[in-house]
Parts: sequence; structure tokens; C-alpha cells
Amino acid sequence: MANTIDQELNKYLVKMSEAEKKSVLQMIKTFLEGRKTAFEPISIEQYNRELEEAEKGIEAGRFTTQEDLENEIEKW
Repeated sequence: MANTIDQELNKYLVKMSEAEKKSVLQMIKTFLEGRKTAFEPISIEQYNRELEEAEKGIEAGRFTTQEDLENEIEKW
């Protein structure tokens, strides 16, 4: 499957002008940049602190139920 897609892409690329190729390349770069995630490893201590903060938030009622979320989505 991927080989077929690669072949089809190549078929079109050879027909493009340099300006068109640059435009397509920029579009691909932009598309792939959007997929990057800002993942920074954290320590187990930081992880545990974040869990404790989240649990305190839940105990304080700072959360959204699935039902509330579904009702909100219906308003979109």
C-alpha cells in the first residue's frame, strides 16, 4: 500500500515546477510539525504531586461529568 502511495506521489512530483514543489514541501513540513508533542519526562515525585493535586481537585468538585460534557457537546 505505502509503495503504491509513494509511486503516486512521485508521479505527481516530477510534473511540478520548483515553486510548486517548494509549496508542497512547506505544506508537508507544516503538517508534520503539528503532530509533534511537547513531551518532557517528569520525575516520579512530580508525577505524584500532580496526582495529588488532581485528586484534591476532584474532592473539591472541580471536574466535569460525562453527562455534563455530553450536554455541552449537544450545544455546539
